[in-house]
Amino acid sequence: MTLDTDSIQPLPPGIAVCGDESAELTRRTYAQQPHAYRSPFARDAARILHSRAFRRLAGKTQVFTRLAGDPDNNYLSDHFRSRLTHTLEVTQISRTMARALGLNAELAEALALVHDIGHPPYGHAGEKALDTALKNHGLSFDHNLHALRIVTWFEERYPAFRGLNLSLGVREGIVKHSRDYAAAEHPELAEYFLDRYPPLEAQLIDLADEIAYLTADLDDGLDSGILVLDDVRAVVPLFSEFHDAALARYPNAAPRLAVYEALRRLLNEFVTDLLTEVRARVTSLGAMRLGDIRLAPQRLAVLGPRMEPVRVAAKKFLFDSFYNSPSQAEAHIHAAKVVAGIFAALMAEPELMPADHQAQISSQGLARTVADYIAGMTDNYIEQMWEQCER
Repeated sequence: MTLDTDSIQPLPPGIAVCGDESAELTRRTYAQQPHAYRSPFARDAARILHSRAFRRLAGKTQVFTRLAGDPDNNYLSDHFRSRLTHTLEVTQISRTMARALGLNAELAEALALVHDIGHPPYGHAGEKALDTALKNHGLSFDHNLHALRIVTWFEERYPAFRGLNLSLGVREGIVKHSRDYAAAEHPELAEYFLDRYPPLEAQLIDLADEIAYLTADLDDGLDSGILVLDDVRAVVPLFSEFHDAALARYPNAAPRLAVYEALRRLLNEFVTDLLTEVRARVTSLGAMRLGDIRLAPQRLAVLGPRMEPVRVAAKKFLFDSFYNSPSQAEAHIHAAKVVAGIFAALMAEPELMPADHQAQISSQGLARTVADYIAGMTDNYIEQMWEQCER
């Protein structure tokens, strides 16, 4: 991805998470000595990268990992995004944007690496099924809040404390990067400044996530044959414009390379527009410090009037023609059946869970403990457990 850096000027330095005003955000639950040559947020990124939950993202669905109707892993499946490869793409975009705006790129990187760590198996179909199962017990599943549970409790990497002992700034970003929580409904989140917007580093992650998956899912959808090129061209005129330009410039290139070139340019256009709009809104607000961002009338990381309609159209098209397409319906039904079945089996026989999870029942309750266990599974692991339950 290449940005026109001449047109993207850095924001006022006081807006970035650094210096005296944001020193509190480097605070950890358990005090630790500063590292000799790494910043607090660089340490956080490393802790996330080396966690078991991060490694499990390689075995979790982004949209799909096999072609519909193919019981065996088709060779094309190796090229589709997993939750891990999606996370790495979001990290690259986030780090690039933060640097272009003069923000804290190490914080943006840490937040991007951790943003999907709370997702259960089977992608959004699995998350919906797990939430449905919990609602029968008066509970719900939120992947952001589950991610917070992972980094503050479930990960065990250090003898001195449980969790990863991440900085307050990263934990706040985990909670708030994609949505706002009401303090009255979530008193347990009181330390995360629920009455204020998160720093721009965290706000950017939500759009970086969407830019990454919109362009990547168009790519995977076309490669899989589920999406039709003419339909994409009709629904996303900007893609069609870039595709025509690629065909004209590279008339002898393989057809798929013209598609890749169009998608690359589309991604670049999204990012450049977002950077331009963020800078314009910060300037209009007259913001000079991090506190100005936190107390702004609304979030400032948004797309401009040219690219926002493109985002909306592409997202609707993907939901209608890809995520909820007939070809995906079988996978969604299977995911719901497996998650519900495993949840019921573990509720009936908690001893099927490992001892460390069984130990959580007294404090967390059986339903939440079962959900925590399922959420940590990879697609392959839950499939293996389902096969055992069906015997």
